Amino acid sequence: MSVQTWTWILVGVTFALYFGIAIWARAGSTKDFYVAGGGVSPLANGMATAADWMSAASFISMAGIISFTGYDGSVYLMGWTGGYVLLALLLAPYLRKFGKFTVPDFIGDRYYSNTARTVAVICALLVSFTYVAGQMRGVGVVFSQFLQVDINIGVVIGMAIVLVFAFLGGMKGITYTQVAQYCVLIFAFMVPAFFISMQMTGNIIPQLGMGGTVEDGTFLLDKLDALHTQLGFKEYTDGSKSTWDVFAITLALMVGTAGLPHVIVRFFTVPKVKDARKSAGLALLFIAILYTTAPAIAVFARTNLIETVSNTQYTQVPDWFKNWEDTGLIAWSDKNGDGKIQYVAGSAIDGKKPAYTESRGEFGERMITNASSSENELYVDRDIMVLANPEIAKLPNWVIALVAAGGLAAALSTAAGLLLVISTSISHDLIKKQIKPDISDKGELMWARISIVFAVIIAGLAGIKPPGFVAAVVALAFGLAAASFFPAIILGIFDKRMNKQGAIAGMVVGISLMLFYMIRYKTGLIGTFDPRPASEWWFGTSPEGFGTIAMLVNVIVSVVVSRMTPAPPQHVQEIVENIRIPSGAGEAQSH
Repeated sequence: MSVQTWTWILVGVTFALYFGIAIWARAGSTKDFYVAGGGVSPLANGMATAADWMSAASFISMAGIISFTGYDGSVYLMGWTGGYVLLALLLAPYLRKFGKFTVPDFIGDRYYSNTARTVAVICALLVSFTYVAGQMRGVGVVFSQFLQVDINIGVVIGMAIVLVFAFLGGMKGITYTQVAQYCVLIFAFMVPAFFISMQMTGNIIPQLGMGGTVEDGTFLLDKLDALHTQLGFKEYTDGSKSTWDVFAITLALMVGTAGLPHVIVRFFTVPKVKDARKSAGLALLFIAILYTTAPAIAVFARTNLIETVSNTQYTQVPDWFKNWEDTGLIAWSDKNGDGKIQYVAGSAIDGKKPAYTESRGEFGERMITNASSSENELYVDRDIMVLANPEIAKLPNWVIALVAAGGLAAALSTAAGLLLVISTSISHDLIKKQIKPDISDKGELMWARISIVFAVIIAGLAGIKPPGFVAAVVALAFGLAAASFFPAIILGIFDKRMNKQGAIAGMVVGISLMLFYMIRYKTGLIGTFDPRPASEWWFGTSPEGFGTIAMLVNVIVSVVVSRMTPAPPQHVQEIVENIRIPSGAGEAQSH
């Protein structure tokens, strides 16, 4: 059967499963809608958390970015994995013991202030919308190729599907759907990795294959380094980022992880605090399967791309290249007129994104307008590498289709979790807690569902015009979470003296600073219409790493302001003391 037929079958079967689960587990109360009734087992919650966590950025984009940046791409692995450990150890059990449904709810009650709650809602919306834009782009990328539709139409299809998951079931439906989606995405990620590792190195385990040897006895990484240097790139195993920027990005991703509202809410879906700890450990195990495989897939894809495309006559390129050209996510311009694809160091285009014309040149290539003077003739969107990898390696058609189903599962599972955070922030933290405290359970549920509809529309629009590749967009969301939530949560748990004035001032300053920097240096909407070059970055810090600086400024502002203003009420200090004591350890002792 053709790839197209296999794709329709596998995507159809998996979607039927997701819809069936969403209908079976539809929410009947706000507790079902917000935290799945609080009765999810640690195993199911661990799998759902892993699916929620491993978004389109993890499945589609992370290996793609590592594939092109090599050593520099390791910041995503270190930051996201380390961040989950930080979340599991430092935050999850304490927040679960505090017992609130949402991060704004925690901040509103811990800082005894509706103003703090409102600021937290605004931060949650900014983080979630930025994050979900990346997921919607991921859905569009998958649909555009495998269902042969325009990327924007793919985004719209994804919007409709996510709406059904989130609208019907809330957290209850999403949780059990995500258990199925984890099984699909991890199977889809690992199967091609096993095939390609065996094909290239003779070792079926990709993590070992990456460090293994190829047919001529050369180590695979040494071979890739040689291919890189021949084409004028830096060695794959060498980095170009400064040590400071690597540290800044890694820390921003770590603390941003620990402040992500859609992951934190997962720990409220289990019955007890010890279950939150168990599900955190299980989720880390499930996540590690994909994260330890991603670098291997990146190496395989990069090697195969160079060997099958570079310096090849366009008339002789493999079918996968021409298939992906039709999506506009890979493009070639024959600058020297020799009919060969010259892939060397340097940008094939002016600026960060290509502008395409529909005209085709002498060799049938999709032309790149505004082509720069660089000798590089090939543009490849990072987000296609994982999806195209099975085609490049000439794997069976069912494997290619399976990867499409896995990419959709990854993007849709995280998008659903993010949309739920957006809806609960509006219905619970704004309407129930502030605007209309006497609203009925049914009325609150209605507002939660209305909020999801509006959230899906805005998220879809953002996915159609995202400010970068999926992983880059998601990294900015982590920066926003680091700059806003992490200090307020961590200081709220471990600093009894932290008061509402300090928390509010810190969150406002932190997220404002991060937003300014992100807009200024990523989109160029402040001061000029072009993103500013790296030479103008503050302290040599990239937009993806600036969350670290904004987070530190938040902490300083929070602590200084809190020490210059009255201490929190005694009952708040007692709550803080209590949530730090393990369950069953007895009452806090006064000293």
